[in-house]
Amino acid sequence: MLALGVLVSGQGTNLQAILDAVAAGRLDARVKLVLSNKPGAPALARAERAGVATRVVEHRSHASREDFDRALVDALEAAGVELVVLAGFMRMLTPVFLRAFPGRVVNVHPALLPAFPGVRAQEQALAHGVKVAGCTVHFVDDGVDTGPIIAQRVVPVLDDDDVGSLTARILVEEHVALVDAIAAIAAGRVEITATGGEGRARTRTRPA
Repeated sequence: MLALGVLVSGQGTNLQAILDAVAAGRLDARVKLVLSNKPGAPALARAERAGVATRVVEHRSHASREDFDRALVDALEAAGVELVVLAGFMRMLTPVFLRAFPGRVVNVHPALLPAFPGVRAQEQALAHGVKVAGCTVHFVDDGVDTGPIIAQRVVPVLDDDDVGSLTARILVEEHVALVDAIAAIAAGRVEITATGGEGRARTRTRPA
């Protein structure tokens, strides 16, 4: 059973999708710790209702990003976490964190990477007039949403979409894609493969 640590900053709907999948037996994993950089984040209450340990590590209380990341690493390692999931965590991770969990940090991003990395991805998609959008689950590296892609799901962009409506429709698919990706990792079906060039590294996922 894969031991998860989930980093959150906000509402925690992706966290809830993970907790629901674990409770239903659809995900062979256990959430060992939910960490937030924001006291009072609603995601913490979701974890507490599920009986999951929580902890707040405020980034403002640390002298540097590296010191903050060391505190996160210490808490996750003490909890025995094997895979770290970024579920609406609004902080960039430094090499201090990524070296502690090499190839073991995943993120869900509200765009079909490599298109529209970074912040306000849904707004970028609408501004470019694309006809399809979606979400991507990927391993985290030291770039901005540049790590190897594990899974993607697509949604149509409707003529009357605004940022709110598109965000809501993508979020539904994030819940599915994130749980599916973690399940594949837990089953040992995901392998990172090098490209042999300067392109993005890839993953190979074996069928269930």
